[in-house]
Amino acid sequence: MSGAMDTKALLRLMAWLSPAFPIGGFAWSGGLERAVEDGLVRNAQGLEDWLSTVLEHGSLWNDAVLFCEAWRQADNQGALSEAAALGLALAGSAERFNETLSLGKAFIAAASAWPHPVFERLPANVPYPVAVGAVAAGHDVACVQAVAAFLHAAVSQSVSAGIRLSVAGQAEGVAITARLETRIEALSLRAASSGLDDLGGAAVQAEIASLRHETQHSRLFRS
Repeated sequence: MSGAMDTKALLRLMAWLSPAFPIGGFAWSGGLERAVEDGLVRNAQGLEDWLSTVLEHGSLWNDAVLFCEAWRQADNQGALSEAAALGLALAGSAERFNETLSLGKAFIAAASAWPHPVFERLPANVPYPVAVGAVAAGHDVACVQAVAAFLHAAVSQSVSAGIRLSVAGQAEGVAITARLETRIEALSLRAASSGLDDLGGAAVQAEIASLRHETQHSRLFRS
C-alpha cells in the first residue's frame, strides 16, 4: 500500500478531504482566532509563519505522526484504540479535544458511505487524524500521499479561517498555500517514517492561544 495510488483511491482521498465533505471543519480554527485577537497574527506573513510553526513543531506534526501510526495499524484493533486514546490525551485544551473528536466522529459517519471492515476496528471516540489514517489504509491509499493530502487540507482550512478573520486576502491565501507545498511534502515523508516516540511539540504560543480562546467572548469559530 506504499506505492502510487490508483484512480479510485485518489478520488476517495479527494472526496474525504474536500472542504465540502460534511465534517464541519469550517467551524474550527485551532486557536488561530485567538492568535489574531491577541495580535500574534496580524497579516498574511504572520499567518504563514504561524502555519509553518504549527506544521513543524505543533499540533499538525503530532497529527501527522498519529495519522501514519493509524495507517500502519489499520488491521490491528488494539493498536488503533491505543492510538486513538493517545491522540485524545495529547489535546492541550478542551476546545482542541472537542475539535479533533468532533471531526473524527463526523469523518467516520460520512466516510462510512464507502463500507470497509476498518470501521469496525476503530473505537467510538476517535481523533480526526487516527480516523482518516486508518480509513485511508483500509482503502489502499498510499501513506505519504494520504498524510500529505491531510496536512494540505488542514493548512487550506486554516488559510480560509485567516481570510475570514481578515488577516489575509484571497490572493495572499493562495500564495501561502503554494509556498507551504514543499514544507508539507517534506513533513509528510518524515511523518511516514516516524513512530510514536517522535510525538512532541514546542508551539507554546499556539497552545496558549487555544486555551485562551475558551474564554473569548465574541468569536466566529468554536476553537
